Amino acid sequence: MIREICKKHTTLSDSDIDKINEVSRVLPLIANLVKADIFIDCLTEDSDTAIVVAEASPTTSISMYKNSVVGQLAFRKNEPAALRTLEIGMPTRDLKAITQENKTVRQSVVPIYNNNEDVIACLIMEQDITRDINETHKMEVLTETTEQLTETLLNFEDSKHSLTYHVNDAIVIFDKKGIATYANPVAKELYKKLGYKDPVIGMDFNNVSLDENSIIEVINEPSLRKTEITAGKFVLQLKYALMKSENKIIGITMLIKDITEVRQKEKELILKSVAIREIHHRVKNNLQTIASLLSLQSRRVKNESVKKAFHESINRMLSIAVTHEILAQNGIDDIDLKTIINKIKNSTLRLGLPYKKKINIKIKGDSITINSDKATSIALVVNELLQNSLEHAFKGKAEGNIEISVQKGILYSSISIIDDGRGFNIDENKKHSLGLEIVKSIVKDKLQGHLNMDSTSNGTKVIFDFKNE
Repeated sequence: MIREICKKHTTLSDSDIDKINEVSRVLPLIANLVKADIFIDCLTEDSDTAIVVAEASPTTSISMYKNSVVGQLAFRKNEPAALRTLEIGMPTRDLKAITQENKTVRQSVVPIYNNNEDVIACLIMEQDITRDINETHKMEVLTETTEQLTETLLNFEDSKHSLTYHVNDAIVIFDKKGIATYANPVAKELYKKLGYKDPVIGMDFNNVSLDENSIIEVINEPSLRKTEITAGKFVLQLKYALMKSENKIIGITMLIKDITEVRQKEKELILKSVAIREIHHRVKNNLQTIASLLSLQSRRVKNESVKKAFHESINRMLSIAVTHEILAQNGIDDIDLKTIINKIKNSTLRLGLPYKKKINIKIKGDSITINSDKATSIALVVNELLQNSLEHAFKGKAEGNIEISVQKGILYSSISIIDDGRGFNIDENKKHSLGLEIVKSIVKDKLQGHLNMDSTSNGTKVIFDFKNE
């Protein structure tokens, strides 16, 4: 039965389950010794839920259960002691709990370890809450006494005029014996959410502590000042501070900060980043696939003008793909402009370099970070201008130089493409160049910038600017 339940509801290994089976064999003996119901619970994949895998009732006294609860779930809101011990591996003593039969009991819990000292289950002892009435009365008296002591030492009264009443962090104060003497409203509410039925005030440190530190470790180890733990669906940051009077330790203050939302936001950002990277990766692949199909199609075309149109379209797609390739690698929406230009340069040298010509392309200037939308627009413009320069500037020349310069400004930044080619008639070119029309449209409408061209027999200079973020 234990193996079947563990395999279905937990992630425990076969050796862990064997260990639990060994412990379960002595449950009847333990139940009779302590005259109480004994159970073994294991944590399920839901961090707020455990499952009962074994049980034993005393034969020398009356059990509080009418039916078996093996295979039933134990929820944090009902059994905080069991979940606490399963999570942090520390014993929990005498905490209120609600059973599967809706009865109120007190639980004492100890961890069960495997050979690697990992907590694999917990052993629970349950007793009737009305059994030891004298012990309960003693706890009430102790609580009143320690509350008065705290008021005297620190004047931390649980009133609406107290500073601790209004802070957002949970504050619990312990005396030097480790008994909780004060808890602000945030702390009381937090422990209720964690499933605690008893008031925090009056509890022992070992029952209230949410991490693996004992009170002795906190007192003796100055380095134990800050820890982060997970309790069910909560992520909590714990801090300890020693309280001293005349160089003597008189107590401990425990501050608990709920950072669940912060950690959740961090996870969401990571997931979003991964999703964005995957989207950019797929867009890049799709663009490259379309470019490959167009390239295959162009081979069947005999007309040189049509082939040229195919080639230009392929280059435009690949220039956009460059942007998505960088974004897929970075996983963020902002990228370095010179990185994009360098990618376009390399792509151009592979695909667009005129046959048997030695053209040197140099990139210089400032580093500018831009968003993906602006990056795509600039990539298209740079690609068109670079292709135009390679196609027209060096006719009749075996070699040449192209310089791409990036200059960062206060309101606007600019990019210039300068070649030492033979130049061309700007007015004539404007009438017949689709590429130039695309460039002008993108610069004006997408980049909110201006385009200027100057061409002589010594070369051509094209400069365009774009508005900074």
